[in-house]
This record gives sequence, structure tokens and C-alpha cells, in this order.
Amino acid sequence: MPQHATTAMRAVPRATPEERAAHGKEARRRSPRSGHAVYKPSPHRTDPLAILEAQSATRVPELVPIRYGRMTESPFRFYRGAAAIMASDLADTPVSGITAQLCGDAHLLNFRLLASPERDLMFDINDFDETLPGPWEWDVKRLSASFVIAARANGFDDAERARIVSGTVRSYREAMAHFAGMGNLDVWYAKIDADRLKDLTTGMLHKSGQKKLARSLAKARSRDTLQVFGKLTQLVDGRPLIAADPPLLVPIADLLPDTERSTLESQFRELVERYGHTLPSDRRALLADYQLADVARKVVGVGSVGTRCWIILLLGRNGQDPLFLQAKEADTSVLADHVGASQYRNQGERVVSGQRLMQAASDMFLGWERVEGIDGKRRDFYIRQLRDWKGIALPETMSPRQLEAFGGVCGLTLARAHARSGDRIAIASYLGSGDSFDRALVTFAEAYADQNERDHQALVDAVQSGRLPAEELPAD
Repeated sequence: MPQHATTAMRAVPRATPEERAAHGKEARRRSPRSGHAVYKPSPHRTDPLAILEAQSATRVPELVPIRYGRMTESPFRFYRGAAAIMASDLADTPVSGITAQLCGDAHLLNFRLLASPERDLMFDINDFDETLPGPWEWDVKRLSASFVIAARANGFDDAERARIVSGTVRSYREAMAHFAGMGNLDVWYAKIDADRLKDLTTGMLHKSGQKKLARSLAKARSRDTLQVFGKLTQLVDGRPLIAADPPLLVPIADLLPDTERSTLESQFRELVERYGHTLPSDRRALLADYQLADVARKVVGVGSVGTRCWIILLLGRNGQDPLFLQAKEADTSVLADHVGASQYRNQGERVVSGQRLMQAASDMFLGWERVEGIDGKRRDFYIRQLRDWKGIALPETMSPRQLEAFGGVCGLTLARAHARSGDRIAIASYLGSGDSFDRALVTFAEAYADQNERDHQALVDAVQSGRLPAEELPAD
């Protein structure tokens, strides 16, 4: 056999499971688990409103007041839009030195029901706008704090909030220990489908909670393309077009003069065609069977308000065979200033790659493209189906027991996502079998919820004083 062939097949030395476990234990010495309890704002902390204003400077100006209006409504809605603020704060907290692919915005409402390409109903992380590799603790801390903020809004007492957070973190820790003992393929195949979700929550939920879960599963399955088509379109001269609901949903026919509209329509046709090349060949062939029918600008979420987001109506064999896509602007991750720039030059590809890495099954039309807008600026987008079997939690309707059960499923889901990219053996070894990390995050989450309330009040004061504009609109 030629010498070069022998060399090519020689295995690259890798750390053994025992060495990886030792690495996790050594990380405890450098960064004790109890140290994660500490949150104290840095004396050089950036003004949180300055962070929001810097983001707003790159967004659609007339939509920025909607973002501020939504964020003033409650501390929880503020938190949803404050991923950049928390990223800056987390950069000053202890870390183990072990990394994983991060969601970057792992609050509880980013865990939801969604459809797999095989039409299975799954429970998984949904939003990856901020995804980047970084300290795994940051996702766990953002998730934990979100549960405290939601529980405070429900009037839950200190002990109830502590049980919810400790249960969430314990679920993450125990799941990571389980994944540490599994083979690589078994970790990759792990998922939470509807049946698994019911099994996981059976012991935690009373009959009322089980019935509520069953209704949520049924409702999610009803939220498909045809349901969205019926809700968001109207017939105009026999053609289905997107119905206007300004300023939250504005068709390009209402947004631009005829000449500019024609140019933008051509750009969207090119967008759909070019983005198709980022899909697997079979889905590219499926996409090619659809034609562009209409486009509208849509306001989405809380933190994303003001970014450029379009919904694209495509039609297949006839006027009743729709496909709705959402093209969402992808900017630099809020984590980038703290963990380094993405390896991907296209921010849409960064989002898609992170999503595919962390999710058990991703949307079959998930892809990316770079587009030149009518203002001449080139922007990155990622594209996926609009609201396909999506089901979102309603924490304001949950009892303490129900929110604790939901936290347990979120913790397990996040552990599975991190186990696919991070060193699951080292993370599990760092966490250990005791509850030291769980208790630390209970303390951290309460302290950060206090910080979030102060920041929310600062925004409310800024709006009332006229420093920042705000517009009140129906919730997303």
C-alpha cells in the first residue's frame, strides 16, 4: 500500500472519555459551580438603553417605536427583546471554559412545538437569530432567569420560583449526564416528539394539565399552511393576495410605488430561486414547482421588531395550493462582541447552520441568501416556512406545577441541543451528580430578574420622558 494512503487512514488522536471527564472536573477547580450564583452589574456596565438604541439604528425607522412599545408592556416582554443586554452582562460572569453551540436567546418562549419534515410534531428550540459557539452556561442562565421573570408575573412566591428554576437546571444536568453515556449517533437521533412529551410530563401534571397539553398539541397541528393561507389572504380579482393589516402586515402593493414595487418583486423572485440552492436537491425540486404570488412586510416577535422580515406567498398546482415562506433579516449575533465573530460570512448561513446543529429536525425549507434591497444595501436573510405546526407556551396560564413541568422539558431539550456540539462528557463531569449548580442558578436567576426589572423601568421612564418613541399595538 502506498505510504501516503497509510498516512491518510491513520487515526487522529482524540481525548478518551476518561480524559474528557477529567477536563470537566478540572474546570470545577478553575471555576467553582457555586460561583455561578453571583450576578453583580459591572461598574463599567453599558447603559442598556444605549444597547437598544444601537440596535435600532440599523432597523426600519417606522417600526422601532413598535419594538419599544412592546418592550415596555412588562418585564417579561422587555426580557424577550433584551438578548443583547444580557449577553453583555453574561460576559462578566464566571464560565467553565467548555463551549457548545448556543441558541443565544434561550428564554422559555423559544421552546415550542414545531413540525419535522416527516410531519411529526416535535418539541424543540425555535429561534436561532443569535446562535454562535460560546459558554454553555449562558444559555442555561438565560433560560433560568426567564422562568423567574415569568413566575413573578404570575405572582408565584420565592419557594415556588426556586422549585421551578432548580427543576429546570436539574433536568439539564441529569439529561447531560445521560447524554454523556450515549454513543454519538444515539445523541444525534435523540428527540422529543409528541408522545415523548406526554410521557415526560405525565408524572408532573394533574388531569387539568394533561388536558391542556392535549389541547396544545391539537392546536399546533391545526396551524399549518392552509390555516395561515385562510387567515392572511384575500381574493382580489380572483387572485389570492396577502391581506393588509398595517403596520404589522403590509403587502408590497401598499408599501411601494408601482416602479419600485416591480423592482422588488423581481428581487424576491431571484431571492427564492437563489435561496433554493442552499436546500437539499429534493427540496430544491419541490420549491421549483411553486411560483411567487405576493410578498408582504411583517412585524415579528419583540426583539426582532424593526429588522426586515418578509412573508412570501407561493402557489403550486392552483390557487389553493399555497406555500408560505418567511424571509427574516439576519444580522450579527449579539454574542459576537463577547465570543468572537462567526466563521460564516453570511449571517443567514450562521443562523441556519446553528439551527441545524442544535435542532433534532429542522424545517424542510430552511435556507439562506444575501439580497440587495431597494436602498442599494446588501443584507443577509434566512428563510423557512411560516408558522408550520407551531405551538407556543402560555406561561401566564400555568400553575406553579405546570411551569415546573415545562421547565423540566426545556432543560432536557437544551441539554440535548448542547450535547450535539459541545463536549457532553466534560460538561456532565463539571456539573456532577449533586445540586450545587442547580442551587447557584436559583440565586443567579433571582438576581438577574431584579436587574431586568430595573432595566425595564429605565425603558418605561425613557418613553415617558420622550427620550424614546413607543407605539402600542396588539401583541404578536
